[in-house]
Formats: sequence, C-alpha cells, structure tokens
Amino acid sequence: MTFQAIGLMSGTSLDGLDICFVEFKKQNNWTFRILNAETVPYPLFWEEKLRTAIHLSSEELLELNSEYGFYLGKITSDFIQKYHLKNIDLIASHGHTVFHQPQKKFTLQIGDGRAIKIETGLPVIYDFRTQDVLMGGNGAPLVPIGDELLFSEYDACLNLGGFSNISLRVNQQRIAFDIAPVNIILNYLAKDLNKNFDENGDLARKGKVIDELLRQLNSLDFYNRNHPKSLGIEWCNQYIFPTFNGIETIDLLATFTEHIALQISNILNQYPIKNVLFTGGGTYNTYLIEKIKSKTTAEVIIPEKDIIDHKEALIFAFMGVLRFNNEINVMASATGSLKDHSSGIIV
Repeated sequence: MTFQAIGLMSGTSLDGLDICFVEFKKQNNWTFRILNAETVPYPLFWEEKLRTAIHLSSEELLELNSEYGFYLGKITSDFIQKYHLKNIDLIASHGHTVFHQPQKKFTLQIGDGRAIKIETGLPVIYDFRTQDVLMGGNGAPLVPIGDELLFSEYDACLNLGGFSNISLRVNQQRIAFDIAPVNIILNYLAKDLNKNFDENGDLARKGKVIDELLRQLNSLDFYNRNHPKSLGIEWCNQYIFPTFNGIETIDLLATFTEHIALQISNILNQYPIKNVLFTGGGTYNTYLIEKIKSKTTAEVIIPEKDIIDHKEALIFAFMGVLRFNNEINVMASATGSLKDHSSGIIV
C-alpha cells in the first residue's frame, strides 16, 4: 500500500508555512520518504493578520478563515508546479491555531479546507483537532501517532516550536503533552531587539538570568499538573507576559531560555529516557540545546534538516493518509480523549 500526500503546517511561532510532500508505504510497518519540502515565509501582511487574529470580531474571523484557506491553496498549487509533482493522493492541512481552550470544548484552526480544494482540485483533509476536544481531549499533541508508527526507534520525540511538546512510551502506552512555551515567547522578545528570532541563542547568551523571575516562572501551576495537558497563546497572555514588566529584554531572553531548559530537562530526567529526537525551529538555538544537554543524561539526537524543519508537516500528511483510510490517527493516551479515533474533515 503506497500513498503520496502533502502536509501543511503553520505553527504558533509564525515563521512560515511548512509544506512537505511525502511517500508513505505500508508492508508490515509504515515507512516514509520525504520527496520535497520547504518552508514558505509569511509576508509581513500575513504574519500580522495571523498574529492579531485572536482579536478579530466573529465576522472578521470568518472572512479570514476563507481568505487564509485560499492563500494555503495558492501556496500549495505553487509548490506542486515548482516541483512538477504528480500522483498526489491528498493534502492534509493543520491550519493555523487562533483559539485553543479545550477545557471549554473548543479549538480553532483557520484555513478552510474547502477553499484549499477549490484552489488545488485535490482531496483535502483538515480540522484534525476539534473532534478530539469534543470527545473530552486536549486536541493536542496530535503528532504522537507519527512518533509511534514512524519514529519508534527513539525513546522520546521532542518538538521545539512555538511550544515544546514531548511524546514517549510509558508502561506500553504512548503519552504526550506540552512542556513549556518556547519560540512564541523567544521570538516575541527578539522582535523587541529588532530581530525576528534569537539566532543560535546569541542574545540570551549575553543576558543575565533574573533569579526572582525564574522562580516565579518555574512555580506556575501548569508545570505541576499531570498529563495530558496542552498550552495556547491565551495561557501565555495570562501567566507569562505580565511577569515581564520592568526587566531588560536581553535579561528576559536569558531568563526564559533558562526556564525552558529547566522545564524540558525536568521531564527528560523524570522518565527512563536514553535518547530523545529533537525537532522544530528551536533545535537551531544552540544555546538552548547546550543548556538542556547540561541538565540531563539523556542523549539529545538532532536529525537531518528536513526532519528538524518538517516533521510536523510530515506527520500531518501521515494523519491525512490514516484518516483517508479511516484508521486511528489520534491517540487517547496522548490527548486524554474518551478513546482512540480517526479525526479530520474530508473534502
């Protein structure tokens, strides 16, 4: 059984749209091969629109949902033409998260899949999270199904994106949860210093850790809660940003980088993890990686660039293939929902 699928992923760090064209094969086990992949940076217009979408009226948000869907379709069509792609079975789109409040039974990823289909003429699967939230789950993390079936040689898989999340097997069961905010905070602070992001962690390296702020951050209730659990921008707005008043940005970067490293190493040291696969944009933050390595005995494995940059888009493509075949693509052990299920709207 062979499928060729395109995965689309837009993360909370807003560095661009990840597009990944993958061939999946199933004999005894699933295997994959990335055929083409790239990240299309958002023009300032779209970055601003997506960043401020949380403040829109309902009518404006509905309009943006359609507009962004057509934009995704156009970018995907350009990608198909650029690489002369043939035999595409489906497009699987994560969309862009605007709201995520599973405790209130809602999550919203904009980018109408029907608009993507109109633009591309291909089958589209989208809205992977809502069904899980309605079933009592966190709607996140969803990538553990890919970790389980495509990356099982690693004890754990850890993504450093807008937020950090981890997936690992414990007592014959795969669990997963968000650990802490990462680039959603670091990029915000870097912009204050006229940088899009803290390249290699060089800015944080120059700052000094503010011990009182570090204590305050580490004492937040979220870190003591049991899994499954997930984070959203709303949580950052309520609990993180208000703690930053009156502190130099360079010191905030140093302190928050230390905070991330502490929270991640705490988790790595809590479980019997020999090796952990790191992916996501934060993997290029060499200062953060150094900090994490210094606080854990787990082997930190950094893979090839395509996997670092596009693992999430790759797994959403895989989730689309599973949904297309009506196979389980969301694990209740990871999200906390009522049961394993096959999620996503097919157009």
